[in-house]
Amino acid sequence: MMGVVQIRLVILASIVCLWEFIAWSGWLYEEVFPSGYLVLTAAGHLLADAQFYTHLLVTLIEILVGLLISIVLGVATGLVLGVSQQLYRGMDPILVALATTPKIVFFPVIMLLVGIGTESKIAMGALSAYFPIALSSAASIRAVPQVLIDVGRALKLNRWQMARSIYVPAVVPELLTGVRLGLGVCIIGVLLAEIKMSNQGLGFVAIEYYNLFDIPSLYAALLVIFLIAIAINTVIDQVLRRVTAYRQG
Repeated sequence: MMGVVQIRLVILASIVCLWEFIAWSGWLYEEVFPSGYLVLTAAGHLLADAQFYTHLLVTLIEILVGLLISIVLGVATGLVLGVSQQLYRGMDPILVALATTPKIVFFPVIMLLVGIGTESKIAMGALSAYFPIALSSAASIRAVPQVLIDVGRALKLNRWQMARSIYVPAVVPELLTGVRLGLGVCIIGVLLAEIKMSNQGLGFVAIEYYNLFDIPSLYAALLVIFLIAIAINTVIDQVLRRVTAYRQG
């Protein structure tokens, strides 16, 4: 029976083989579906361009700062909603409705509030990631065993002590899961904002290649974005494993 790594390698190899088959079959225009060789060659040229790393750094900063903001606000919201039944019932339907709304519709408002610079991309990423983190945090707070809450009350812990000693430790594993979900939409939000209104960042690079109809370079830029998402998600996954192991130990 194959392990997790083997399954991932088989899936990746299958995708590559399918891509190459379609590219060389002639079913689609070569300009639209270039071979993997052309994409990898374009990726090499992209990585050899010093200007590319400036765009990469801009996007990484926007993603990480936006994700950090969403974590702080999302956890704070989750704590408030998780400990208050009345607030949870009142706010949960609103948060769920906003979570399913395409965040790009808020981008004009964001630009009015913070301008069109890097701040708007960070805000877009933070807004996108906020909802899954807030909802997962609230759900995990509400799942805290009542016996732990009763012990905290018996020890006469104040709200800050309850949050630090009982609620936050209980929310960490589910929070990391929410962060993994938020990461994807944070990246999407940042890239969409860069595509719409920016002169720097990987989103800007991708749309520039699209405008020039340099499709191999476009796919190369998307491949870099994909690898960045994998790298950040891997870090979060390792943290989640360590936290889970610590709690079980």
